[in-house]
Amino acid sequence: MSGRGRTIAAVALRRAAAVAWRSGLGLRRGRARREIVARQLRLACEDLGPAFIKLGQLASVRPDVFPPETVFELERLQDRVPAVPGDEVRAIVAAELGAAPERVFATFDAEPVATASIAQVHGATLAADYRPVMGETLAAGTRLAVKVIRPGVEDAIAADLAAARRLAAWLERLPPAARWRPTALLAEFEATLASELDLRNEGRAADRFASDFADDPLVVVPRVVWRHTTRRVLTTAFIEGWRLSDLGEVERAGIDARGLAAHGAEVFMRQVLVLGRFHADLHPANLFVTPDGRICYLDFGITGRTTPAQRSAIAQVLVATAYADADRALRHSRALGLEVPDERVSAVRAAVDALMRRHLVGHGPADVRGFALGFLSTLADHRIAIPEGYGLLVKALVTVEGVARAIYPDIDIVEVARPFATRLVADQLTDPVRLQARVPAALTAALEALLD
Repeated sequence: MSGRGRTIAAVALRRAAAVAWRSGLGLRRGRARREIVARQLRLACEDLGPAFIKLGQLASVRPDVFPPETVFELERLQDRVPAVPGDEVRAIVAAELGAAPERVFATFDAEPVATASIAQVHGATLAADYRPVMGETLAAGTRLAVKVIRPGVEDAIAADLAAARRLAAWLERLPPAARWRPTALLAEFEATLASELDLRNEGRAADRFASDFADDPLVVVPRVVWRHTTRRVLTTAFIEGWRLSDLGEVERAGIDARGLAAHGAEVFMRQVLVLGRFHADLHPANLFVTPDGRICYLDFGITGRTTPAQRSAIAQVLVATAYADADRALRHSRALGLEVPDERVSAVRAAVDALMRRHLVGHGPADVRGFALGFLSTLADHRIAIPEGYGLLVKALVTVEGVARAIYPDIDIVEVARPFATRLVADQLTDPVRLQARVPAALTAALEALLD
């Protein structure tokens, strides 16, 4: 076993021992034990560094695979690391762009404005006018953000992934872990991570998002400067503003906080339910509020898609959730692949109804996160598999609430979602193509009723 392999094994054993101890050597079961496991898994990822932090972040958007406690705990993963020395960053920029950064840009800041485990961002200014794919020409002197892959990170991640593959193969032999399909799941995550390490993919996703919301005056996306963008360097316009995680009362006082929060929620629902492509790593640290009261979306390294069939089913379930209709929610959930065995339908429906009454209606602003955690835990307790599309819906609702409340803490996201989802379902039901497809079945049913 390599030195890195021994380190991974040591961390895994230490965290497993912590789980055993904190769970009373197996006496604590169910949700309490899942919470203990989730916390130790997050700490293990942070102990092991960039590759495992990224794997954990990818796992946090897969409630169809991992228990809800794990999914929500892994959202808390932190990957802040010390900055790479300026000379090393300058060497990467020079190798990628063909000249020293001082020659490529009018100015280039040696100290980064943000650091993370995969890349860090440096300020710069544009040396000559540039016409981006979307929007007006960026004039010479425009402030830029230059995102640079950290030196050696690809090799370090490759080594960690090789060790992770051996760990996954070992986990495949353990019945409790085998149901997660560790080897296949790791292969999926590796493909996503490889895409994220090519910053051109993030640039293309940002341009698509900018095109999707080009007519929205409250949405800002930093324009990509493709002239200075490569696999390991992404250059965009620099946007001034406050991260949602840093937004305080003083900043909120200068904007229409509630209106902006509600609009941000609708923007995300439009991505998932209308456009079918969405920012899959949306959280308060990945958004800015600009001084003129707009939302700026950042970091498009992880994106997702929904099919037309998924969008239709998700809209129906969203309406049912917004109106606290447990029976309707479960009925339409079947279209997303959620199969509740007949003998468990009554118990699950009763649990969902109770959760809706506790978290969504009649007690002030709805608590979507509390409902989601309780609902997913109910499915886990009944050992009911969660389809990927369904997990997407639950995570989308929680994400919408988290982002909106970062802007306006007292917002009721269910009240915001209700009219949007209702309009969407109404549009679906009156779509001419959909109506035409259903005419033969309706006529057949009518004739059967007349002849009965």
